[in-house]
Amino acid sequence: MEAALAELHQKVDALAREVAYLSEQARLAERQRQDRAELTRDLTPIANHAFRLAMEQLEEIQDYVDLSDLLRLFKRLLRNGRNLERMLDQLESLVDLADTLGPLADEVFAKAVDALAELERKGYFALARGGMQAADRLVASLNEQDMHRLGETAEPALALIRDLARPEVLEFVHGALLTAEQEVKGPVDASLMGLLRQMGDPDVRRGLALTLRVLRAIGAQAASRN
Repeated sequence: MEAALAELHQKVDALAREVAYLSEQARLAERQRQDRAELTRDLTPIANHAFRLAMEQLEEIQDYVDLSDLLRLFKRLLRNGRNLERMLDQLESLVDLADTLGPLADEVFAKAVDALAELERKGYFALARGGMQAADRLVASLNEQDMHRLGETAEPALALIRDLARPEVLEFVHGALLTAEQEVKGPVDASLMGLLRQMGDPDVRRGLALTLRVLRAIGAQAASRN
């Protein structure tokens, strides 16, 4: 008898739990139904407004758009779905690459700014501005005939610059300037006897001979031009 009562209590408890579970489910279902009803009630005006706007926009373009065009565009989108997917994958890869290179680009930009600031501090930009101003003044002071003459003399001038830029010529000019600077600082005997004594120096005679040879070449060239 006691065992039967215990079993009956267990069944009653199980039935009570089932009833409680079903009641909870019914309550949740009712709550969800109410939420859906509220959502539908809230979205209905928005959907109606969006539909009216869409109809108004379609009425404006109905003369330019055909249903067959829309269907053809839709079918083309479906056919190129894989291409679109690959394009999106590439776009995501580019975004990831941009995220990766962003810090590096910032560092490069900062270094470039520092380098430009250093050039500005050293005066490169000021020199460039001065050079541009000098070039502007030079161009403004030259006419067409001057530019034509410059064009004609450009090749000889470049040849002269190339000759002067040779190491042996630069070394000779540099040595001559240093020697002349040292000699100018010393005392000079300009008397007749002093000049005669200097003529006894082989280097002086060699210098005079070279000077006369250069003067002879200059005179011959001037005579040929005349």
